[in-house]
Amino acid sequence: MKGMDFRGRWVVVTGASAGLGREMAQRLATQYGANLVLTARRKELLDELAKELRESAGVEVLTVVADLSRIEDADRLFDEATAGRDVYGVILNAGVTHFGAHDELKWDAFERMLDTNVRSVVRLTTRFVPYLERLDQGGGIMLVSSMAGFTPTAYQTAYSATKAFLVNYGCCLYHECAGKNLSITTFVPGGIVTDMTAGERFDTLRTWLMPVERCAREAVEAFRLRRYLHVPGVVYRVGLVVTRLLPHRFVTGRVAATYRKALAVAARNGGVPS
Repeated sequence: MKGMDFRGRWVVVTGASAGLGREMAQRLATQYGANLVLTARRKELLDELAKELRESAGVEVLTVVADLSRIEDADRLFDEATAGRDVYGVILNAGVTHFGAHDELKWDAFERMLDTNVRSVVRLTTRFVPYLERLDQGGGIMLVSSMAGFTPTAYQTAYSATKAFLVNYGCCLYHECAGKNLSITTFVPGGIVTDMTAGERFDTLRTWLMPVERCAREAVEAFRLRRYLHVPGVVYRVGLVVTRLLPHRFVTGRVAATYRKALAVAARNGGVPS
């Protein structure tokens, strides 16, 4: 299939109020001329971004305030996004994390993480795949996972597990959709400089984080080119190859030791859970 052409077409971006979602939305509008359906929980930030993009890029923007930990909100997003417009692309980016010991994560917070990171993605994917197939315009879906989905990441234990699900889910869907006039891309970034990594517990890890603008540039390009699976950043791509050659227990142990140290430093400095 040829690359995606976003100009004048509607693209849905979840988790669009800040961080990677916001940067991808800005790039889609300003560089590619895409019309956007933006969704997140924070209305004021969505409205601010929509106004900015309408004025700077001259595109159409629909905002849908939704909490994707609620299945009814995921369904409402689909209904509102597709009402009176043809959706061409979908970027499922919304997600939440927890950095700390596994038993610090309260049950209701774990359920919210599972609902946001996994259930909403599956719900929206299973609604958008037949929709895009029916439109037959060569559209696509991109799932945003994480390197934590490749390498089990202690102290982000539940988050790592949800992102592993997305890697496998997205890659399997790619093959199930082979022969259809649509594409499935799985985007797998490492750490990014966003609100999600702004807490004191990430202070000693900050030099490893990728600037969000660069990550967004690679994300949109991977989506446009219909990549099967894309890891942004040469360092992360090389690191992934190396870790696959090393014993699994050794690699996960080194990651655990690094995160344990970061948490200990934050605790000594009076840090609180992110």
